[in-house]
Amino acid sequence: MTGQVRTVDGRVAGRRGQATRQKLLDCLSEMLGSSPYRDVKVIDVARKAGTSPATFYQYFPDVEGAVLEIAEEMTKESGELAALAAGRSWVGKAAWQTSEELVEGFLDFWRRNDALLRVIDLGAAEGDKRFAKIRMKILGSVTSGISDAVKELQAKNRVDKDVNPAAVAGALVTMMAGVASQPKAFQTWGVKAAEVKPNLAMLIHLGITGKKPSR
Repeated sequence: MTGQVRTVDGRVAGRRGQATRQKLLDCLSEMLGSSPYRDVKVIDVARKAGTSPATFYQYFPDVEGAVLEIAEEMTKESGELAALAAGRSWVGKAAWQTSEELVEGFLDFWRRNDALLRVIDLGAAEGDKRFAKIRMKILGSVTSGISDAVKELQAKNRVDKDVNPAAVAGALVTMMAGVASQPKAFQTWGVKAAEVKPNLAMLIHLGITGKKPSR
């Protein structure tokens, strides 16, 4: 974390205060991975961090406010997703490799941030505009990358001009997010984990290039 860190009442936190604040965020992140979001209480986060609820409230208005802080930090990492699609080769055999790397990178990002992303999805689904904005920021980076890739192919007359790049990108990213957030669903359908990625990559390739992949 860079820049000045302030308490809820506007005071600039010193080095020790910043360390305490970060520890609270780290403990909250850990708890989100092992407990339902609604069950996480301020007193539990404070106890895990070795401090008091009063100290927690010096830095955050409530658990939700602290979660939003963590989520904002995560959005900075999501910029890496755009590079998985934009500026890459989507022609010939190279396009298949790009498709595989896009799927691998997207699923890996989701897996690393699964607990927090579930909370963000919940908040967005409940109509909280703050969580919805963060979700759009995260998915928007890769959506933009895919849209740019489709536009580039259109400029080279490799994709039909009637295709809407943003619509295709949005649909493909929504599909990847759905797959990433429901890994156990495939097991109930008799799909092995190893079969998910290559089939998802095939759909990504078809969606972007309009062609069956050359391997």
